[in-house]
Amino acid sequence: MKDLFVIVPNKNISPMLSEMVSTVTSYTNYTVIKDSDHIPNLQNKKIFFACENTDIDCDIAMLHFFSKLYEKGNECLLGSTAAVLVHSNTEHGTKRTSQDIIYLANNLGCCFIGHSVVEATSTLRNFLTWKKILNLPVEEICLKMCSRLRNRLLEYNPIIINNPKILVLYSSPNKTSNTLDLWHMVSNHLSDYSIKTLQIENGDVLDCKGCSYKLCTHYGKQNKCFYGGIMVRDVLPSIEESDAIIWLCPNYNDAIAANLTAVINRLTVLYRKISFYNKSAFSVVVSGNSGSDSISKQLIGALNINKGFRLPPYFSIMDIANDPGEIFNIPKINEITKNFAENIKKEIKA
Repeated sequence: MKDLFVIVPNKNISPMLSEMVSTVTSYTNYTVIKDSDHIPNLQNKKIFFACENTDIDCDIAMLHFFSKLYEKGNECLLGSTAAVLVHSNTEHGTKRTSQDIIYLANNLGCCFIGHSVVEATSTLRNFLTWKKILNLPVEEICLKMCSRLRNRLLEYNPIIINNPKILVLYSSPNKTSNTLDLWHMVSNHLSDYSIKTLQIENGDVLDCKGCSYKLCTHYGKQNKCFYGGIMVRDVLPSIEESDAIIWLCPNYNDAIAANLTAVINRLTVLYRKISFYNKSAFSVVVSGNSGSDSISKQLIGALNINKGFRLPPYFSIMDIANDPGEIFNIPKINEITKNFAENIKKEIKA
C-alpha cells in the first residue's frame, strides 16, 4: 500500500476541513504538504487535495500550488491517483472547486477514482439525503464519507482487461463535424480494438423524469427505465458491457449537447444497478472558438464526481476548429491524436 500525500496549502482552513483531513490521515502513513515552494516528487503517489473555499468560491492558495506544479511540466503527477476534500464557508462553490482541481491535476497526468470528492458546504446540508440512509448526524456522515474515500483511494489498483470494449457516444449528425473528424483521426490508431459507436439522434432519448429512488431502483433491477426506447434497448446495455466510454462533445454554447446530457441524466437507472468504478471516461471536445475546458469540467462533474466513472490521466482531447475540415489543419494534429489513442490503450489496460 502506498503512502498518502495530503496537499493543504491554505494556512487558514476551517475546523471542519481540519477534521476531514484528520480522518483521511488516521491509520495510515502520510505526508502533509503545505509549502508551495518545496514540493516533493508527486509522481506515482496516492494524493488528497484538501481545499478551503472562501467567499469568492475558490481556494487561492491551492491555485497558487497548482501554478507551481505546472512549472514542473505536464507529467509532474504522472502515475498518481487522487481524490479531493473540499469545504466551503457558504452553500456554494464546492462542486466548481472540485471540477477545477480535478481538471488541473488530470492535465498533469493524475488519475481520479470514481466518486472522487467529499464536499462539505457551510451547513453540511448537502448530506441530508445520506442522513435518510445512515441515520447519523451530518458531521459524522461527512467524516464517514472521508474515511470511505481514503480506503478506496489507498486500495485502488487499476485492473488488467483483456480485449477491452470501447463505446463511443455522439449526437452530431453533421458529416462535416470537426468533432467527428477529430475522433476518426484518433480511432485510426485503435483499429485492433472492439469499438461500438452509437449516435443519439434528436428525440431518441428523453430527459430524466425524476422518478423516486424506490421507483428508479425498481426499474433498474428489471433493466428498464420509465421511458424505455433506445436508452433501455441499446445505450444502457452498451455502457454496461463497455470498459471505456468516449464522449464526443462539440461545444454548444459552452455546454454538453442536449442529447448527451439526457443520456447522462438517464444513467441513474443503471447507476442503481452496477458500479462504474472500473469504467473509464474519455472525451473528444471541439470548440468553434473557446470553452472546451468548460465542457470537460462538466463531464468531470457528471461522470467522475457524480456517477463514479474512473477518470484516466489526460482524459480529454480538446481543440479549436470552426470551418468544416479545419481540424485537419491544426499543427501536429496527427501526433496529438496518436498520443491520445496511445493513452486510451494504456489506460484501459489492454
